Amino acid sequence: MPPSPTAARRTRRLAPYGFLVPAVVLFAATFALPIGYALYLSFRRIEVKGLGLGRGARGETWAGLSNYASVLSDTELLHGAARILGYGAIVVPVMLGLALLFALMLDARRTRLRGFSRLAIFLPYAVPGVVAALLWGFLYLPSLSPVHYALGALGLPEPDLLNGGALFGALANVAVWGGTGFNMIVIYTSLRAVPAEIYEAARIDGCSELQIALRVKIPTVAPALVLTFFFSMIATFQVFGEPMTLKGMTNSISTTWSPLMKVYQDAFVRGDLHSAAATSVVIAVVTLVLSFGFLRAANSRTRQEAS
Repeated sequence: MPPSPTAARRTRRLAPYGFLVPAVVLFAATFALPIGYALYLSFRRIEVKGLGLGRGARGETWAGLSNYASVLSDTELLHGAARILGYGAIVVPVMLGLALLFALMLDARRTRLRGFSRLAIFLPYAVPGVVAALLWGFLYLPSLSPVHYALGALGLPEPDLLNGGALFGALANVAVWGGTGFNMIVIYTSLRAVPAEIYEAARIDGCSELQIALRVKIPTVAPALVLTFFFSMIATFQVFGEPMTLKGMTNSISTTWSPLMKVYQDAFVRGDLHSAAATSVVIAVVTLVLSFGFLRAANSRTRQEAS
């Protein structure tokens, strides 16, 4: 017996939700539940009774906002945040500037070996961050670096890139080397989507290739630049692998050099999961607020230019 028209309509209405079920389950299992558990832990603490010996001497109790108060007054976390701001001030402009330059060069009319060049620029992005940090770390170490050996043979000064102010440049170099290719691909894809008639019209008007790049191409790829800046800013706040890997090669990188390293130290060295959870929530909220504010400002400027 064929289904009634009412049942058929109900089936058609519910069919899209059936396709969404796997995505919703994966989202809940890998994203929503860990965030909810971190929030739960951030409002709890371990209470020790007496000497802390015996069964029931240590128990989990409600802590309220005390973990957050401790996090916001933690000088190590504040110093780590200040270091990340200095690190990001180097990484983001240099990386996006190089990505834009490479994209413009690949999009130029007389570029040769475009496919090989695009692959060569993008290839460092495929190298895992820990491996990239190890590779550059060996080049930074004076006792192992062939660069230091060549400079010493030439009688030139050998800089110590893993100590002092040069450390920020050394860490930033690893991030720039690995992230420029991805941002270049995003910007280059946006350039290739621009109709060729626009460039031909600019050439007919007497514009040189440099003028076309400055007055046509860069304004056209502004949304891609906003997107890459957004991704780069989030990645900067979450830096962990590079300083954690290079920490074993120098004493200048502390165990709490970045906020995420502070979270790792609290959770897996000190064993204070509740403080680490509160710190993670604070980092997530700060990242969300800054990202939302940046996107609001970018969208507002886009609407003003459009009007």
